[in-house]
Amino acid sequence: MGTIGQRRIGRTGDGDPPISRQTFRVRSVGFLSERQRRFAWVGFLLAAFQAPLAAKLVDDASWFFAVVVALVVATVIIADDAERRRPETVDYPE
Repeated sequence: MGTIGQRRIGRTGDGDPPISRQTFRVRSVGFLSERQRRFAWVGFLLAAFQAPLAAKLVDDASWFFAVVVALVVATVIIADDAERRRPETVDYPE
């Protein structure tokens, strides 16, 4: 309890813990699972390395397809990153 006039350290009042203790940061999940994300990175790297190699070895413009596939997969990875970094809404009890 303490002596008369001694200040009490900490929160006094209704006994509810502070709001900061009730919430904790949880990493939000994107729309890709970890396995799908890994495969997307592998696919992106394979397409990105295959395109210049095909451009050097083949006379036609079929290498451009690998560039387009790499750009599509990169867009999906970037969208998943944006979804993971989006802050979650928190309901504070009143």
